[in-house]
This record gives sequence, structure tokens and C-alpha cells, in this order.
Amino acid sequence: MMFGVVNNNCEAIIKIAVGRIGLPKITVDAVIDTGFTSFLSLPLSIITSLGLPWHYRDIGTLGDGSEVIFEVYKASVIWDGQNKIIDVVASDADPLVGMGLLYGFKLQIETVEGGTVTIEALK
Repeated sequence: MMFGVVNNNCEAIIKIAVGRIGLPKITVDAVIDTGFTSFLSLPLSIITSLGLPWHYRDIGTLGDGSEVIFEVYKASVIWDGQNKIIDVVASDADPLVGMGLLYGFKLQIETVEGGTVTIEALK
């Protein structure tokens, strides 16, 4: 089970350890975004500092319906206590956890400032 908190902007935040496969990880605060279908997005500055390997380009549709080209990298995260290899999308926004990473888990959010975010594996 993983835990997070709702911040003063009513964003559900969790800490996620991310890094290059086989190397030490850093911890980042990431906003849970149920409208984001991939696994994780990170600013290019973090991707570069971690030395994440480039994987491919993909076309994505934003919330306003516009399409953009995303650069996708490979990374290792610790998710529910396990190492997991995932795609990471380069973005200008704050780190986001998407539905790809949440798939197979139950997400509960107490939607008030300081509320608890709970993520647990479905049985």
C-alpha cells in the first residue's frame, strides 16, 4: 500500500522513487492525473539529470483536444515496494502519475487539503 496527501491546491500528491535502470533513484513529488493515460511524466531537466535513456516518440492528445509529440524515456520506479520498468514522458509540467501506473490498483482520495491519498493493489 502507498500513501500520499492532498496539497493546498487540492492536488493528490504521492512520492515516487525514479531513476535509471540499475542505478540509485531520486524521490519526486508527483500529482495523480487520472486524465493522463501513460505511466509517469517528468520535466526534461529531471530526465536529463537522471540520464534516462530515450525510447521513442509518441503522439498524445491533451485535455483541450490538441495533439502534441512526446519524447518517451525508460526508467525504473519503486511501485508498491517493487522495482518496475516504465515509460516516462518528457513534459514541461510538474511530475504526473498516470493511469498506466495506477492500473490494477485502488485509488482513494480524501479530497480536502491535508487529506490522505491511498493506493493499494486490487486483489
